[in-house]
Amino acid sequence: MSEERIPKRSEVPEQFKWAIEDIYPADDAWKADLDKLIAVPDKLLSYKGRLAESADVLLGFLKFSDEISVLCDSLGNYAQRRSDEDTANSLYQGMVGQLMNAYVGVNAAGSFETPEIIAIPQETLDRFYEECGELRLYKRAIDRLRLKKDHILSEAEEKILALAGEMGQSPENIFSMFSDADLKFPDAADKEGKAHQVTHGSYIPLVQSSDRVLRKSAFESMYHTYDSFKNTCASTLNAQIKAVQFYAKARKYGSSLEAALTANEVPVEVYHNLIKSVHENMGYMYDYVALRKKLMGVDELHMYDLYTPIVSDLDMKITFEEAKETVLKALAPMGEEYLSLIRKGFSERWIDVYENEGKTSGAYSAGARVHPFVLLNHKDTLNCMFTLAHEMGHAIHSYLSNKNQPVVYSDYVIFVAEVASTCNEALLMQYLLKNTSDKREKAYLINYFLEQFRTTLYRQTMFAEFELKINEICAEGESLTAEGLNSLYRDLNKLYFGDGIVIDDEIDLEWARIPHFYYDYYVYQYATGYSAAIALSQRILTEGGAAVKDYLGFLSGGCSKDPISLLRGAGVDMATEKPVSDALKLFGELIKEMDSLFD
Repeated sequence: MSEERIPKRSEVPEQFKWAIEDIYPADDAWKADLDKLIAVPDKLLSYKGRLAESADVLLGFLKFSDEISVLCDSLGNYAQRRSDEDTANSLYQGMVGQLMNAYVGVNAAGSFETPEIIAIPQETLDRFYEECGELRLYKRAIDRLRLKKDHILSEAEEKILALAGEMGQSPENIFSMFSDADLKFPDAADKEGKAHQVTHGSYIPLVQSSDRVLRKSAFESMYHTYDSFKNTCASTLNAQIKAVQFYAKARKYGSSLEAALTANEVPVEVYHNLIKSVHENMGYMYDYVALRKKLMGVDELHMYDLYTPIVSDLDMKITFEEAKETVLKALAPMGEEYLSLIRKGFSERWIDVYENEGKTSGAYSAGARVHPFVLLNHKDTLNCMFTLAHEMGHAIHSYLSNKNQPVVYSDYVIFVAEVASTCNEALLMQYLLKNTSDKREKAYLINYFLEQFRTTLYRQTMFAEFELKINEICAEGESLTAEGLNSLYRDLNKLYFGDGIVIDDEIDLEWARIPHFYYDYYVYQYATGYSAAIALSQRILTEGGAAVKDYLGFLSGGCSKDPISLLRGAGVDMATEKPVSDALKLFGELIKEMDSLFD
């Protein structure tokens, strides 16, 4: 594909487009199924008030819920994937809107499910299981629902919480509009005096620049602007945390952390163990900071020096065909069963490969039941090859869960979502490092790997610790202020980076631009998922077939067990500190290898 001009969708060869027709052959078939979904509320309401009536009635309702899930999967994937092919196409934008309206009707009609199932006496449920063996399939799903029993309020109280829902979303919405839409940043200047526009999208590429003047200028542009609005940002974040605290208390959880992690069946100890383990291995980050300072040859290392590559970019042009071939070789330790699925995805057009006019940016994998759909915007770079490996990891995880689990357990929770993708990336990196004799190329790859550790394991854990601390402050009845947030964030940067770097005053404001602090204890999962993936990839490389068998069992598990049990079955116990500590030991070994290459 030529990069000189971005083609129209109609100009992209068919073999580089995903096979969306595998869901529906044409729009008319989608519209016919949408009509079916629109009719769902009437049938749903026929079950209202009857779920405790008999085992057959409850089973009938749960089976119907599965049918709705499958229908929504097809409708949603077709409309959204079509919309992402060309975001300027109003037809598919309209279809997404129609579907959302239908979703609202279905959700409203089925809102009786949780309170009715929770209200069924346990002895009645036990009798239902005895009378109807088929109902036992749903026992885990019913049990998970009934875990909420102690946190479900009276009908009147639930109505009040529902009415407050829109207000609860307000801080995130306000932050998004302020930060993404209203906030403007001064241009940054490079060493030649040339102006560069600073936006959220351009900021990271600017601080990755080899031009130190430009990096510093972009850094100051970003954070001096946030400093001008620090009180507004603090008030907005304070409102977010107060809302989180309100819902946790209203639902009778011991803490906001417990409330957030319970939804994914993750013990709070996992969160605390992550932070504790990183604290115990902080020396590796200090070593990395020292190595970066040494190899960059600077008298002082600053926060704006952290993102620029230690080894300047190599001219590694990797076509899509070459990327596919390399990924297959790198994933050979996964065995033929896994490789055959990767080949299936390549040959049966699971992937939408190249950019076209109006196509949504970035990359993702959508786990449709017919098969996954992977969106790429491939540019023949090393990063794009890693993206291919990453998204195919997601794709195979979804494919195996869908094929091996009944509908009710086919979706996996967010806690394990990044494990399969990152495991693929780790295997690809190990393959590339093993198969290059060029010292410069090896150093470039190690630098790439080291940055994944820094940005995913250390940085996201620092974010997680900051989020925990600001929740604890609010839980004690205090309010978050700009001065207090700046001080807390500065102290964490000192802890995580040590004395080998200048903690620039501007970095105190970084908390103000991080949208994840509005996602309610989300970021820790990047760090735990990365640690689990590193541990799994190392086990696969050292133990071979037995490890692969366990890993495929994990990928096939969906949510048939809680995520900690699923990962434990694959050989990684995230309820302990070991996976994090082991991953950080690898980080330490890579630092030494990088240092020796330059020596």
